[in-house]
Amino acid sequence: MRESHRIQPTLTEPWLDLPHAKELEAISCLLDQNPMLGAMVAQDISRGKSRRTGGLTGSQALRALIVKQMNGFSYDELAFHLADSQTYRTFCQIGLADRSPKRSTLAENLKRIKATTLERINRCLIDAARSSGIEQGRKVRIDSTVSETNIHPPSDSALLFDCIRVLTRLMVAARDLGVDQIRFPDRTRRAKRRWLGIHRARTKRQRRRLYRDLVHVTKEVFMAASGMLDAASSHKPKSVFDAAHLEAITADLERYLPLTERVLDQTCRRVFNDEAVPASEKLVSIFEEHTDIIVKAPRKTQYGHKVTLTGGSSSMILDCVVAKGNPADSSEARAMIDRQIEIYGRPPRQVAFDGGYTSQDNLRTIKAMGVKDVVFHKKRGLEISDMAKSVWVFKKLKNFRAGIEGCISFLKRGFGMDRCNWRSFASFRSYTWASVVTFNLLVMARHLIT
Repeated sequence: MRESHRIQPTLTEPWLDLPHAKELEAISCLLDQNPMLGAMVAQDISRGKSRRTGGLTGSQALRALIVKQMNGFSYDELAFHLADSQTYRTFCQIGLADRSPKRSTLAENLKRIKATTLERINRCLIDAARSSGIEQGRKVRIDSTVSETNIHPPSDSALLFDCIRVLTRLMVAARDLGVDQIRFPDRTRRAKRRWLGIHRARTKRQRRRLYRDLVHVTKEVFMAASGMLDAASSHKPKSVFDAAHLEAITADLERYLPLTERVLDQTCRRVFNDEAVPASEKLVSIFEEHTDIIVKAPRKTQYGHKVTLTGGSSSMILDCVVAKGNPADSSEARAMIDRQIEIYGRPPRQVAFDGGYTSQDNLRTIKAMGVKDVVFHKKRGLEISDMAKSVWVFKKLKNFRAGIEGCISFLKRGFGMDRCNWRSFASFRSYTWASVVTFNLLVMARHLIT
């Protein structure tokens, strides 16, 4: 059975007398005081495995994730620093005689940690902060931001080219395994020329002519890939290894063929029918198909997911919600207060919202929930006397709300929340919560050090 934490730590080097090392030491003490956090992670990384993966305990996996998010390391860089750095080895409880984990071990373990587990860990940290007097949750501030997915700027021509090259690559792989009943042409170079030509075209007529050929090629490749899928389903591989490889290829074909149909449909609607395709129906990536189109006011369009954050007076992030679609901020206000009641067992005394949450219904509803002062950054017809008990309180809470902008900026610059490079929506949520948990641990450590 996988260990949740090490009861008797192995011999490690002492902490260095440097600011970053002191912060890591304080975080390590917080984790040692809450051994159940490692047990939660151990349950995730053990699922589906009969023995320990790579020998990492739950506590070591959590600590490695914290180091990764705190520094923005790739898995290769993380593996290097855990082998090279005395401080990071001490923090991750890797003894002098222990082998440092490999890149594949780190990737497999860290990607298994669920978003729900990290959310539970964050709530344990909030309880610890409440017990130590760091954060009581009496005054909170709420705002939203956008975290982008790891995709290239979308266009219909680029999506069609992606479909062609991916389907062609899968068909070549299937043919190499002996599935040769279907003959197919390699249209990758032709599709690339059309894609580049569309970007260079100066007139709408030129673009349409190039789009017609690109769509024709895509349909041709789509039909060939559909036939390859049928042939692969009835093919008998020569070995167990070939069978596993062919099964993976078949799964990929089953995934990308419907996405190709969606791309063809939206391209024909937009380019040939001059139809304005709603953002909710658009596909902006065949690799991260869960990506939403987020337009915030007149600013540039972003591709990712809207993340709503609740911050406290200590600068800790008390709650985080990753939304699907692009819901209006005003529709999320009550739900965020409900979550605060769930976390603390009572409503906060004062709440400061960004201007997008302003509405008479939100003010009335949240006041009825027991919140004394509800201040919105933009009044939009609301009276100050209805929001707060005095003008002084209104100004104080309005200035207090601005502080969450700095927290969001720090999360994006220092903890990688500006762009998630993990694939799938579930991994996106895990990555976001990993950034929040790491951020909160650093904030708590700095409170304890000072």
